Amino acid sequence: MIDATSPKSPGKSRNAGPSLRERFNAMRNLPPFLRQIWATSRWLTLASLGLRLVRALLPIVTLYIGKLIIDEAVRLVGLGLGFDSLGEALRGGQLDHLLWLLGLEFVLAILSDLLGRMVSYADSLLSELFTNATSIRLMEHAATLDLEDFEDPDLQDKLDRARRQTMGRMNLMSTLFGQVQDAITVVGFAAGLLVYAPWLIVLLAVALIPAFIGEAHFNAMGYSLNFQWTPERRQLEYVRQTGA
Repeated sequence: MIDATSPKSPGKSRNAGPSLRERFNAMRNLPPFLRQIWATSRWLTLASLGLRLVRALLPIVTLYIGKLIIDEAVRLVGLGLGFDSLGEALRGGQLDHLLWLLGLEFVLAILSDLLGRMVSYADSLLSELFTNATSIRLMEHAATLDLEDFEDPDLQDKLDRARRQTMGRMNLMSTLFGQVQDAITVVGFAAGLLVYAPWLIVLLAVALIPAFIGEAHFNAMGYSLNFQWTPERRQLEYVRQTGA
């Protein structure tokens, strides 16, 4: 029977979430994680970062092209040009610049979708290589342990968490790289807002704070839940194998 007052009581441990300092201290694990990704495949890492950098700048360029399209349409309306038909307007050449801008906008939309697929492909390849490399390292480490070490439930929990997190680490990489991409896009938009409407930057910052707090809180809760349920999963796996 499990004592509810015991320090290792599941009921108590599940209610104890990580403190704010512990959450920030966990950021120290990012540099070793990034070094492992870099060691797995430098070319794929550079390809993923480079493609994301280009894709991060595309929304800014697309928005600027849209501005030019509107300016050109306003200019044509201001000239008071009258056309009996669209064919006459095309033959006259007055719409050439507008059509060129529309074509460029269409090309940018296709390029954005193509870059997104290329990023997904690069991340998938890097994920497979990283998962295989990490699994091999985990098996090599397990091979160095004695048989009596595997009788330790704490060690079993650590190995189980390491095995499970091996499959999910690339989600962290995609999220991290995606946040860097979004940050570049936001900085670009903020620079544009600084020129046209500086007060909107304050509104943008205020709008991002609740989203950041919510994501940080629920991500920490999800990780804590997975971490604290490791002993129960190990016992369930033991019972399943025993019953089989």
